[in-house]
Amino acid sequence: MTDRPALSVRDLAVTFRTAHGPVPAVRDVSFDLAPGEVLGLVGESGSGKSTIGLAALALHDPARTRVEGSIRLGGDGLELVGAPEPVLKGVRGSRVAMVFQDALDALSPYHTIGAQVAEAYRVHHPRAGRKEARERAAAMLDRVGIPAARAADHPHHLSGGMRQRVVIAMALVNDPGVLIADEPTTALDARVQHQVLDLIRELRSDAGTAMLLVTHDVGVVAATCDRTLVMRDGEVLEEGPTGRLLTTPAHPYTRALVGAAPTLSTVPGTRLPTVDDPEPKPRTRARLRAAPDPGVLAEVRDLRVDYPGRLRARPHPAVRGVSLHVARGETLGLVGESGSGKSTLARVLTGLRRPTSGEVRFDGRDVSGAATDTRLRRELSRDVQLVFQDPYASLNPRHTVEQIVTTPLRIHTDLDRSARRRRAAELLEQVGLSASHLSRHPHEFSGGQRQRIGIARALAVRPRLVIADEPVSALDVSVQAQVLNLLMDLREELDLSLFLISHDLAVVRHFCDRIAVLRKGELVETGPRDAVFDSPAAPYTRELLAAFPQDHLAGR
Repeated sequence: MTDRPALSVRDLAVTFRTAHGPVPAVRDVSFDLAPGEVLGLVGESGSGKSTIGLAALALHDPARTRVEGSIRLGGDGLELVGAPEPVLKGVRGSRVAMVFQDALDALSPYHTIGAQVAEAYRVHHPRAGRKEARERAAAMLDRVGIPAARAADHPHHLSGGMRQRVVIAMALVNDPGVLIADEPTTALDARVQHQVLDLIRELRSDAGTAMLLVTHDVGVVAATCDRTLVMRDGEVLEEGPTGRLLTTPAHPYTRALVGAAPTLSTVPGTRLPTVDDPEPKPRTRARLRAAPDPGVLAEVRDLRVDYPGRLRARPHPAVRGVSLHVARGETLGLVGESGSGKSTLARVLTGLRRPTSGEVRFDGRDVSGAATDTRLRRELSRDVQLVFQDPYASLNPRHTVEQIVTTPLRIHTDLDRSARRRRAAELLEQVGLSASHLSRHPHEFSGGQRQRIGIARALAVRPRLVIADEPVSALDVSVQAQVLNLLMDLREELDLSLFLISHDLAVVRHFCDRIAVLRKGELVETGPRDAVFDSPAAPYTRELLAAFPQDHLAGR
């Protein structure tokens, strides 16, 4: 292993030019990344983590961004800051590659995934024929867990986790010496995440690939990174070996970040610490939850949902023979791999998709046909509301917060405009925002604040069941803790029933009363939280628990 760093960053400063003046995003950051080393960058949204990764590939718009300092590649010591575009084009994807967080935006919807991986190879191997490029693409897709037969699929045919694996395959296809991974496991379930982390370790040991890993998942950092840098407001607050930094952090901010991440040993139902509230008060006895009502609120019986096949292919079963229920006042957690049918089940329960067969009931009433019966669907939507995974894509960017939150009130109530505005103000206060935010638009808020707006909208008509589809997977660890604390408070105050879909087993264990495990559209196990986590009956459940990043922080 050479003494020269694979990537050397010195005095890096990145400043954005805006209509309101310069905004410093990164200030005086320096670090070395050794060959074969995995260096973690952690911190809240807006701390400058992704900005550093983009600067290393010179992907910032030079007309709107000023990059100062030095970023040098190992070997020949090539300086990337200020390098001409032809030089940078030869470097991007071959010597330095990047895995972006949003896989759907990173992939072309018009081309097959095999063609896109092959194209990434041919760009840097112009003499390679189409056959060689296809074979290389198929091998790389197989390496990240996607069968070669899926190479003819387009991105929209794949689940979010599978699309992320395609992006990773594109980044790895040219064997780069430095890989910058921006939240590469955010959308992945525990087992696929485990595969990706194993791949990272394999690259480090076999190819000497150096990796800069940007993530908000402290468990991923603990399981993967040799060293970790903690960032806030564009500056490095603490740096050191990962084991020491996460178990005995020196800086108060690092301690707050580590404490905010639930683990499999966190006491279920307790308030999680946050950056703003590092030592939260325990819940009072008056606020302890009552046992769920044994009465069934929502249920599906022998549910089957088929998606039509392409051309003459047979329909694809997304959900097969599933029967489960949510009791009044209960929080049911649904876990499973990407593509297992979790979100499809949520869409059926909210009346957004009609089942192929089986029965859907809410409060004893058959609502199976809600997806095609406008009146029934409207009645169901008053009682069942959905909190979406992406807090930005689920909010209309052209509407103000007032318009967003009052839309359900306009549809389902007879309140006049002033009354709707008062109700919206109350809802914002309830989710930790203020009435002054009513006139703002979604782009003016952070990710956590946008998710709070989505929760306020879901609560507007006082639903009896809230289905939360991956509500915190896109949020950094401290904001995740804030949203989970908020949902726990609202559950108690409003006596809500909740159906939580998540790939994060620690979140599900912390939040839910009962757990259901889905695999390839089939229910493999269901039961009380402690029984499922402590004594799982299904082999697949045991696989998920074994794949989950273990409690490296148990002694924090």
